[in-house]
Amino acid sequence: MAVKFPEGFYWGGATAANQFEGAWDVDGRGPSVDDHFMGGSVEKPREITIDIDPNKLYPNHDGIDFYHHYKEDIALFAEMGFNMFRMSISWSRIFPTGMEDEPNEAGLAFYDKVFDELKKYNIEPLVTLSHYEMPYALVEKYNGWASRELIPLFEKYCQTVFERYKDKVTYWLTFNEINCGTSEMGALFETSMIQGFEGPASAITLTPQQCYQALHHQFVASGRVVRYAHEHYPQFKMGNMDCFILSYAATCDPVDVWTNECEMRRMNWFCSDVQVRGYYPSYSWRYFEEHDVKLQMEPGDLEDIKKGKVDFYTFSYYMSNIVGTHDVEQTAGNMTFGGKNPYLESTDWGWQIDPTGLRYALNQIYDRYQIPLMVVENGMGAKDEVTEDEKIHDDYRISYLKKHVTAMGEAIHDGVDLIGYTWWGPIDLVSAGTGEMRKRYGFIYVDKHDDGTGTYKRLRKDSFYAYQKIIKSNGTAGLE
Repeated sequence: MAVKFPEGFYWGGATAANQFEGAWDVDGRGPSVDDHFMGGSVEKPREITIDIDPNKLYPNHDGIDFYHHYKEDIALFAEMGFNMFRMSISWSRIFPTGMEDEPNEAGLAFYDKVFDELKKYNIEPLVTLSHYEMPYALVEKYNGWASRELIPLFEKYCQTVFERYKDKVTYWLTFNEINCGTSEMGALFETSMIQGFEGPASAITLTPQQCYQALHHQFVASGRVVRYAHEHYPQFKMGNMDCFILSYAATCDPVDVWTNECEMRRMNWFCSDVQVRGYYPSYSWRYFEEHDVKLQMEPGDLEDIKKGKVDFYTFSYYMSNIVGTHDVEQTAGNMTFGGKNPYLESTDWGWQIDPTGLRYALNQIYDRYQIPLMVVENGMGAKDEVTEDEKIHDDYRISYLKKHVTAMGEAIHDGVDLIGYTWWGPIDLVSAGTGEMRKRYGFIYVDKHDDGTGTYKRLRKDSFYAYQKIIKSNGTAGLE
């Protein structure tokens, strides 16, 4: 029997400006990091160019053109029953280089229109302030978050949008999947330390010192921004956002169990321990010592972190893997690699499907932090086929959705304070990892393809109606 979700539970979808907004050089917007990424695939990593070549394809430039379709898309979200929509603000649409004294009014006006349209349908915005992008000029001058010069620039940007949208937005997240900054591939997107780099993204090499120093700058920036919001806008709710890659010990060998515990600390607990608890966890100091990490701090940094604790915890959950010291088959996933679990099925892109892991993760997170939780990314990338009568029968996506909603219901019954769920990519958008359109997540199909062609026509998939039914019943119907 399905568990009824709490009254007022937030149901919706999640997106990122760089992956679906398009209009990359319209109305004063400056180029962001993602505008320098070409398309790729599982076999061919995305390439980065220092200069944007007009003869090459950069899929994020157009995304799915939400910039010119926002009214149509929000109406479709409302038709599904959304009462929350997670989106991000493009920093370079507000401050084109990140260094201007005054914001770009046209950029601010665009988000005013989006928020007003959401309000028309009683959809609550959940806004990510930095979702895998920053003005590329900050990469050129400062090498992204490698420099603490970005802290005051980020503060200025956040304070600008806080004041502008103080009556339109309540829920804010500082950095998307901040914990991906602990690894080289994640740092490419999350901390943008690619100054002077050109070539395949897989060729980027960073040291632990570089990764954790950049994260320290982000912790301070996040702490200051959260503290500022609490002091000036007490109605705001400020959250973190982690990429939760659940892992299990590959065997019952105690060495494997400990190895997995260390990986869980590094990947899943470290960043949220800092942002939720307000201090560096005790285990981090030994890790820093063993990996030659010597953080450069300034007076007041730890105080900013301590006083900038978040109000609620959010995370992405797509998959799990296994970790151990014995030989296991490797598989790729969301910004990570790990062992293949023989008990799980996988998507076309090799991401292992583990709905029970979501229940387990929710319990682990809530036991640790005891603050409200949101699952703000969860979804399945797949190849969709359009029939002659423009139907998309995506039973595989519906199955994935139902199993994960059921797992969340069980976690709520377990006592977890889960307050929201936003499916990743409720409308097809550009994949962050591979730059593909054929890796589709949406309940809404968009006629846009990897070669850049397409009409941008929107079509409802079968999963559109499945999610609509789940939302309408507040999680109790359509799960059979």
